[in-house]
Amino acid sequence: MMQNTQQRITTLLFWPFFFTTHLLALGVLSWHLLAQVDFAYPLGYKLLNLETHIKETAPFNRFKPEFELTTPAEHWSLFSQITTSVQHHGKGLAEINYRLANGTNTPLMHQAEIIHLQDVANLIDVIYNIGTACALMFLCLLTIAYYKNYTFPAIKKILLGFIGGVIAITATVLALGPTRLFYWLHTKIFPDGHQWFFYYEDSLMTTLMKAPDIFAFIAFFLLSVLVTLWIGSVWGISKLLAQKSLLEITKTKQKKPRKR
Repeated sequence: MMQNTQQRITTLLFWPFFFTTHLLALGVLSWHLLAQVDFAYPLGYKLLNLETHIKETAPFNRFKPEFELTTPAEHWSLFSQITTSVQHHGKGLAEINYRLANGTNTPLMHQAEIIHLQDVANLIDVIYNIGTACALMFLCLLTIAYYKNYTFPAIKKILLGFIGGVIAITATVLALGPTRLFYWLHTKIFPDGHQWFFYYEDSLMTTLMKAPDIFAFIAFFLLSVLVTLWIGSVWGISKLLAQKSLLEITKTKQKKPRKR
């Protein structure tokens, strides 16, 4: 009876916490991996037709001139610089610039844009801290599962739980409205008084990204990487714990006294 109770506690508490920390850690890892390739911006640039978008909207910018004269290669470089800066605590945001027709350089962003991206950088720092904490907790739980020889849940149940969670989250987002939810999160995450919404004519940063379209593109790739890492790691964990169980069974058989 005691053993059955312990197994129930393990099922109800241990594995949900195990998979939650595992998923959160992988989510942050997925973000980090995509950041190393600038979130596939050159591909998104082509798919979203950003070159045409920039040429059409940049001439109406009220603060920064001649951005429509810049090239796709410059746009990719500018986005890469922004990505690098927000991944490194916001360092260098004010130094990001582009070249005017007369050969001089001018800052890409005005102060409100820099403040917003600094807020983004601060948020990313928090996310990385959460991801690191989850990764450490996950490794501790994996170690416990390994040495205590816990039985790994059936892959079918894990997949059903994961797919069910994805469907529930997707349905919630669609019901609330992706754009509406996106804007609401901004009001809750970023400091009061800090501008986070920019019209194209007020922000080359927004123009460069064709926000919020680029974020849907990034979200798709982020989810793709996350699912790939999740499937691979769950398969690896199941094999690891299965081998440990098999090893324990073998040891138990070897310890049994032989009949004479």
